[in-house]
Amino acid sequence: MPKNSAASAVELRRDRRGAAQLDAAAILQALPQAVLAVDSSLTIRFVGAKAEEFFDVSAVSLLGRPLERLLPGESAIAALARQAFASGASIAESGLHIELPRLGEREVTVQVAPIGLPAEFVAIALRERSIADKLDRQWTHRSAARSVTAMASTLAHEIRNPLLSIRGAAQLLEQGTTTSGDRELTRLICDEVDRLKALVDRMELFSDEPSLPREAINVHEVLGHVRKVAGAGFARHLRVIERYDPSLPPVDANRDQLIRLFLNLVKNAAEAAPVVGGEIVLSTAYQQGLRLTLPGTGNRVHLPLVVTVTDNGPGIPDEIRPHLFDAFVTTKTNGTGLGLALVAKIAADNGGIVEFDSRPGRTVFRVSLPVADENLARASGDRRAADRTRSTDP
Repeated sequence: MPKNSAASAVELRRDRRGAAQLDAAAILQALPQAVLAVDSSLTIRFVGAKAEEFFDVSAVSLLGRPLERLLPGESAIAALARQAFASGASIAESGLHIELPRLGEREVTVQVAPIGLPAEFVAIALRERSIADKLDRQWTHRSAARSVTAMASTLAHEIRNPLLSIRGAAQLLEQGTTTSGDRELTRLICDEVDRLKALVDRMELFSDEPSLPREAINVHEVLGHVRKVAGAGFARHLRVIERYDPSLPPVDANRDQLIRLFLNLVKNAAEAAPVVGGEIVLSTAYQQGLRLTLPGTGNRVHLPLVVTVTDNGPGIPDEIRPHLFDAFVTTKTNGTGLGLALVAKIAADNGGIVEFDSRPGRTVFRVSLPVADENLARASGDRRAADRTRSTDP
């Protein structure tokens, strides 16, 4: 590497008094953005740790490569870097779409800034659609779920009784009919009433109800149950891959609700995946650093447990993405559009959030959840042990 190039490793230097001093590379490495530095020929001379994660390529592989090889085609980022060299000023642009050979399309905010006067290098900081943006979208999803909650309480009460009356009347008519045509019509009425009642029953899932008990849950046990149910039915023709972090701590949640949440996501993935070569990936990970403040409360929560459901289907149409978690939004011919609205509500009820990324051939739903505190985890473990003991007592 040239002598005047930026270092790719974090170095601590000490002055004559022995006090630690950070060099520029150490500061760049500590930033949460994906940071690169290029020279005037747009050759990569520095790669931050977050940039390795962002591009899914090691620093060793990137150093010394032209920026255009990393970002093929007419890269807007390369154009911004040239502009920064020419003007000597910092530039920022949001909403850029970049195509990565290994990872597909991403939407990013880019900031470029010259280093030195005159500029010898330009630092490039890339930030994928910010967590703040995603959380804003998540609060919108929660608001949608609350709107459905209010509507569901009214619908369930006001519609169920008239439906039962209609069905009862149709059954009485059926008993008095003498022709097959009349019986067919009364049976049609009963079938349609049953269909509407099933829809009302699903809507009732959104109604306000007392908080369900939460406990320390092994999310892998929940996912194992979901996979068995899916494998025995709607996903039996698909390849299901599990990529779990075995060291994951328990989640603070309601088990039945989690099963319902992930069954909905896996069912959607199974319906989206191609019949031939269809694939669903279930994965878990521990994500440091995601904290958010709940609107109206000031309470800060930590959501380090991340469960993802990925399919290789055609992707979500652009026109419905902003409204994907709203009720009655669906691309399915016979869909009700309540599945993802329910997912958003369950995630919120259990203190978590759900978000998604989608492009042709890869759609990912991520559910971030809180960790059960140590005392809750221990108590839950003691209860399960006691239950197992009771179940084996004569």
